[in-house]
Amino acid sequence: MAKSPSNLRQIESLVEIVKSLRGPDGCPWDKEQTHESLTQYAIEETHELVEAIEDKGSHRDKKMKEELGDVLFQVLLHSEMAGERGAFTLADVIESISEKLIRRHPHVFADVSVADSAEVIRNWEEIKKKEKALKGEEAKSAYALNVPPLPALQRAFKIGKRTEKLQFDWANAEGVMVKVEEELDELREALDLVSAAEIEHELGDVLFSLAQLGRHLGMDPEQVLRKANSRFEARFNKMIEFSEADSKDWGTLSLDDKEAYWLKAKAALKNTEKA
Repeated sequence: MAKSPSNLRQIESLVEIVKSLRGPDGCPWDKEQTHESLTQYAIEETHELVEAIEDKGSHRDKKMKEELGDVLFQVLLHSEMAGERGAFTLADVIESISEKLIRRHPHVFADVSVADSAEVIRNWEEIKKKEKALKGEEAKSAYALNVPPLPALQRAFKIGKRTEKLQFDWANAEGVMVKVEEELDELREALDLVSAAEIEHELGDVLFSLAQLGRHLGMDPEQVLRKANSRFEARFNKMIEFSEADSKDWGTLSLDDKEAYWLKAKAALKNTEKA
């Protein structure tokens, strides 16, 4: 049986716990994991952290603390597995990010002066280009998009931010609205054709255009949609709560009855949704 560390406030204790989980007498589930099998959890834990950050309730800080711990556990678990095969250790990970932060912040750790955050970003991009050159990575055109892999809606937003800098963009939100309406018309035409490929194509164009509309309105579409998801989920659950309080079987209700409960739930949650 593994011995629990005495001081659980030290990073070394967490490293020891992870080693025990992966050790000979450790947890069967943890010992079976690979970098590839853990990718879904890296995504899930990151999204749960974002959800905690955006929580406006009184337990926000407690949730953030827990979710940051879950993200940290993923970092340590991947580092431990890499160490087992002699690739790198947690110390190497820490050294790598420390060196990068110092290198990319010469205005803090060296004698470079900057006027504002915009100049910081410009310097950051130049430093990144030099780093890639030193690594022997193939140089891309200065005008290439080079957008990192992200959830699709967020990536569409980032693509728009990049093309905006390259002056290939709509003048204002009204111009994007015209494009959204145009894409919706094309989607309607595709629906009439009953072609799955055409529908998929046009639906993608609608979603991409809506992401650009969010950008022009100064809103992150990924965050906007997360809030919409939470809002719908809360309304739906409240709707079920109301129907059960009336001793109604949801499965037997008519669409009109369900709509009535939906409107009641919206009204009940109206003030909390605006908070």
